[in-house]
Amino acid sequence: MVTPVRVVVALCLAAPFAAMLWVSSYARVEPRLIGIPFFYWYQMAWVVLSTILTMAAYQLWHREQRARKAARPERSAQSERSAKGGAAK
Repeated sequence: MVTPVRVVVALCLAAPFAAMLWVSSYARVEPRLIGIPFFYWYQMAWVVLSTILTMAAYQLWHREQRARKAARPERSAQSERSAKGGAAK
């Protein structure tokens, strides 16, 4: 099921790939940052941004999973009971 949270998670995970695959957008020398050509510091900035986006995606995913479990406690309790009953027979 596609939910808004899952769309945001997908965007967080896809953004670094899109940014790095579009080489023509950063294949240049200027502007320099502390003497480092743009080509290099742009990629290093994406290392940090990728980490932040991955952490955000992880947190969002787990928050949604906890909310889904909390919304269906009776169903999981029933499935546990049926699994125990089925294993005991």
